[in-house]
Amino acid sequence: MTTAEEEIRAAARKRERSKAAFERDDAALRELFVKWRAEGKGPSDMARWSGMTREWVAKIAPDPKVQRDIAAAKNIAES
Repeated sequence: MTTAEEEIRAAARKRERSKAAFERDDAALRELFVKWRAEGKGPSDMARWSGMTREWVAKIAPDPKVQRDIAAAKNIAES
């Protein structure tokens, strides 16, 4: 193997490990957003603590009360 090939293969392996770690940590963060949103924490606070945008947090962990109200309105409309 050439030096270029070795370096590229090593970098690709490192990238795969990094990608797997990112996906694992991202999933854990998303679970925490959902958990604490259900406990009543606001997306603005969680965004400030995580460095994410408020909109991104709200998209990942929507207000559970709003979802409940939408489902109730749909049930009423169907009856």
